Amino acid sequence: MAIKIYKRNTAGRRNMSIVKSSMITDQKPEKSLLAKMTKKAGRSGGKISVRHQGGGAKQRYRKVDFMQDKFGIWGRVASIEKDPVRSAFIALINYVDGEKRYVLAPEGLAVDQKIITQEDAPIKLGNRAKVKNIPIGTIVSNLELFPSRGGQIARSAGSGATLTAIDQKTAQVKMSSGEIRLISSECYATIGQVSNFEHSSVTIGKAGRKRHMGVRPGVRGSAMNPVDHPHGGGEGRQGIGLKHPKTPWGKIALGKKTRKKKKYSNKFIIKRRTKRK
Repeated sequence: MAIKIYKRNTAGRRNMSIVKSSMITDQKPEKSLLAKMTKKAGRSGGKISVRHQGGGAKQRYRKVDFMQDKFGIWGRVASIEKDPVRSAFIALINYVDGEKRYVLAPEGLAVDQKIITQEDAPIKLGNRAKVKNIPIGTIVSNLELFPSRGGQIARSAGSGATLTAIDQKTAQVKMSSGEIRLISSECYATIGQVSNFEHSSVTIGKAGRKRHMGVRPGVRGSAMNPVDHPHGGGEGRQGIGLKHPKTPWGKIALGKKTRKKKKYSNKFIIKRRTKRK
C-alpha cells in the first residue's frame, strides 16, 4: 500500500493524494449485496439538523456482515473492494454452501485466501474466533461488545484492539485510543488490524473533491456577525473573546465531556482513553 501524490500541474492538484493499494481488485460490486441509499442532506422534517451536508456523488450501500455467523463454514476471498461509505476496504466472501457476503477486510488479506468463523478457529489473519481462544497480545478487529450482537468496535480503517488479559468470564482489550475495557470472553473477534491504515494520511487537495463526498462549505464563526454566531463581530481580525469556543447555539464546542456520569457501561471501563496532544 502506498500514498500517491499528484504532480502540481494545477492549483487543485497541488498536494492532492490518494491511497494506491495492491489489495484492491478490479471487479464490480456484487449486485445482490447492494442497497439503495436515499440522501437526506442533513435535514429532518425539511429543516437542517446537521449543517454542511448535501449533494455528492450517487452511492449504493454495500451490505456488510458484521455478525459473520456462518459458523464452521469455510469461505474464499473472491475480491477486495473499496466501499464509498466506509473508510476500510471490504472483502467479498464466497462460502462453500454458495452464499456470498461482504466482510471488513483485515490488513494483508489476499484474494483466494480461506477464512472461517468458529469458536476455536485457527489463529490466522481473517479468521474469527471467540476471545477466550485467542492468545494474549493478538491484535483483533470487528470486536463484539456483547455476545451475539455482531462487531461494534474497531471497525474503521487502520483500527484494532489488543487483547491484554483473559479471565474465566471476561477479557481486557486495549483500544486504539488507549482505553482498556472489559468484555465477555464469549464475544467473537476477527484476527488482524482493519485494512487501509493510510486513510488518515490522504490529502483531499481541492474543494470539489470534498463536494463529491457530500460535504458542503462551512463558514468560520469569527467571520459572521454577532447575531449569527457567538464568535461573530469585531473590526478586522478578532479573537473569539470567550473562555471556550462555542457552537452557534451557545454550547461549548471543544473539550466538554458529554458522556453521562452514571452510564451503565462505566463499570466495564478499567482505564479511560488517553488525551490526544
